[in-house]
Amino acid sequence: MIINHNISALNTHRQLSSATNAQSKSMEKLASGMRINRAGDDAAGLAISEKMRGQIRGLDQASRNSQDAISLIQTAEGALNETTDILQRMRELATQAATDTNTGTDRNEIQKEINSLTSEINRIANTTEFNNQKLLNGDKDGAAVAGKPAVAGEYSFDFGSISTTVDDTIEIGGQTFTVVAAGDEDPATGKFSNADTLKAAIEGNAALKDNYSVAVDAGTGKITLTQKADKESSAALTGNGVGTVTEVTKGAEKVDAVPADPDKSLKFQIGANEKQSLTLDIGNMSAEALGISTKGADNAGLAVRDGTNNETTEQALNVGTHASAAAAITKINDAINTVSAERSKLGANQNRLEHTINNLGTSSENLTAAESRIRDTDMAKTMMEQTKNSILAQASQAMLAQANQQPQGVLQLLR
Repeated sequence: MIINHNISALNTHRQLSSATNAQSKSMEKLASGMRINRAGDDAAGLAISEKMRGQIRGLDQASRNSQDAISLIQTAEGALNETTDILQRMRELATQAATDTNTGTDRNEIQKEINSLTSEINRIANTTEFNNQKLLNGDKDGAAVAGKPAVAGEYSFDFGSISTTVDDTIEIGGQTFTVVAAGDEDPATGKFSNADTLKAAIEGNAALKDNYSVAVDAGTGKITLTQKADKESSAALTGNGVGTVTEVTKGAEKVDAVPADPDKSLKFQIGANEKQSLTLDIGNMSAEALGISTKGADNAGLAVRDGTNNETTEQALNVGTHASAAAAITKINDAINTVSAERSKLGANQNRLEHTINNLGTSSENLTAAESRIRDTDMAKTMMEQTKNSILAQASQAMLAQANQQPQGVLQLLR
């Protein structure tokens, strides 16, 4: 018999500690509802489930993003619905003004309403906002629009308002030309102050003279560049405030003339990861962009407003004669088609986003189920283990008490 080492007690204590630890872990799992509460519970399972959690939260946020995007689209489309109604009324008025049963006084009254409706279209375009972002004034239109056509075509620039007080530049076919004060122009170095000296600079440029023919309208100062049919060099026609690209044509087909500006496009994050986004461009829906007003002098005196109650040099369509009113019908028809196409694009994207939301919900649900299988505890199984561990702990305690009594037998030898 020995008393320095109670092996039975040590063994029983070890078993009790093991049962107590197991019972503690079971209680933790039952309290949290999770099988993995720390990395030590399942290192690989923790890493996998954390990645899944990131995806799930990303998908849920992407769904909310998509819902916000739908709200933005609905705001823009709702405004364009009113623009369409206005254009339909303007078409009706133009048709009324086109008949010669009207007197000049009658047409003047019709003109007043045309002017007012044009101002309202501008107001809608300039004030429609979502979260303080203007939607219909062209600020959200960054679509790639033939900024560098590699085909033959005619490019028209209006240089009627060139400023000679500051230097500015324009790029044509990769060549840079600089506007300078009158008298300082030098076609040999690409410096010009008006359309005539720019023409001379282009015709004197070895890299361009074989690619373009140049014409200047003496009355308006407008310069027209025609890329020769047998050339296919890319023509980068961009300016830094110098002039305005008024039209680009290839044969009889008109093409866009504004270089791409992706930073202006709306980008909706509709996925949990990088490059899972939807890009949307909303065109300029102002009267001038729709072709139902001008900033020239053709319709002088028919000033409209820009949407902030400020009269501008912009003029509404003239319906003062049969010819002008009839022409206005066609222009308004084109504007209606433009607005309808924009509304169709918005509607298509809204439908797409609704499907996106459904898909995101399904993906989130499936990933949540997968994450649950890894991370969550089986409550019934864990309760069974907890019961087993509790009984083992109680039994170990009883046996430890018995083991502690065994050395008492030594005292019997002392009697």
